[in-house]
Amino acid sequence: MKNIVVVGSQWGDEGKGKIVDWLSSEADVVVRFQGGHNAGHTLVIDGITYKLRLLPSGIVRKNKISIIGNGVVIDPWAFIDEVNEIKSKGISVDENNLIISESATLILPFHIEMDEIREDAAGNSKIGTTRRGIGPAYEDKVGRRSIRVIDLISEENLDKRLDNVLIHHNAIRRGLGKKVFEKENLKKELLKIAPKILRFSQPVWKKIEEFKKENKKILFEGAQGILLDVDHGTYPFVTSSNTVASSAATGSGCGLNSINYVLGITKAYTTRVGEGPFPTELKDEIGNHLGEKGHEFGTVTSRKRRCGWFDGVLVRQTIKISGIHGIALTKLDVLDELDEINLCVAYELNGKKIDYFPASVEDQLNVKPVYKKFEGWKSKTQGIKRFDDLPEKAKIYVKAIEEFIETKISSISTSPERKDTILIQDPFNP
Repeated sequence: MKNIVVVGSQWGDEGKGKIVDWLSSEADVVVRFQGGHNAGHTLVIDGITYKLRLLPSGIVRKNKISIIGNGVVIDPWAFIDEVNEIKSKGISVDENNLIISESATLILPFHIEMDEIREDAAGNSKIGTTRRGIGPAYEDKVGRRSIRVIDLISEENLDKRLDNVLIHHNAIRRGLGKKVFEKENLKKELLKIAPKILRFSQPVWKKIEEFKKENKKILFEGAQGILLDVDHGTYPFVTSSNTVASSAATGSGCGLNSINYVLGITKAYTTRVGEGPFPTELKDEIGNHLGEKGHEFGTVTSRKRRCGWFDGVLVRQTIKISGIHGIALTKLDVLDELDEINLCVAYELNGKKIDYFPASVEDQLNVKPVYKKFEGWKSKTQGIKRFDDLPEKAKIYVKAIEEFIETKISSISTSPERKDTILIQDPFNP
């Protein structure tokens, strides 16, 4: 039995939803271990499109258990809206197939307001957040003042916890000339929604241990991408959680020995949403073509994604940082019509060639990509299900990526449909 962690190896939006859905047909349990409703997965199953934000991808399949781990931050009202939305499409969601960690932190209205206040005040220095309160909620978690799911069980405890967190937030709000946040109405609203959240609440670490003893296959699902990791990404243009594979352990309460295989989802080109460095970005017709052909708009925000050539230096670096065993290459078909395709194999910084992405933001903004050029295959790869059936020039490009990033490509996605996947190596049985 193999337990798999799925992470994005770029800046997110690599197509994790389809791959996780594909893998969840083999898994028994799907665990979401970090992030919030700022990250979205789009699944297309039998012609029906599901857009998930908080719910793990396994929720759309029968006889699967979905878990929201302690590493996730949860907007309780957004959660209920998403549950109702998915139920309206005929999907069952109840205590038998969904578990929420009792230790998960809640995103509250003052977190969302603080996110908006900071972004608006930052001007040209804004991070480009989704303004959903993710960062401020994680700040409160680290500051040991957050409201957690388990705090909803007692009105007396909730009252004390709200007093504690609002002392902090209202001091900042006063300093920024904003109106203080009143507690009583929020407390009423939380107590009102509490039963709808608590019905799913369990000690997730204990449930995972039970599932391990029962030899169930567990799939750990990450959000965003490694380049948005708060430690290892393009700081400060990052998310507020750790997106690397090892976070699956801390974000769900299982040991590292629970993880057997790490799968990195990697787009055949590169995209980024929001602000921050992007060495291979294309601000020309080719970039526009990639965006249009790849339907590069955010699942959650509908923001247009920035597009560029595949950055092998970045992907090789994230593979080492996250301990990735194999790559699922997605959206190869988006490149079908291009005459020439470039692969970034190094950077030039201050006249010197370097083989890694530096930590300094100033250096990240100044590196120049060094490209290896490939002829385009100029033929259709969409829907191909066997590697041998790919055009020869597409095979050359894929093999060049595999050689440069020093990691096996275990599958290739040739359309958003789950069935259109070339399986080279089964992650559950590598």
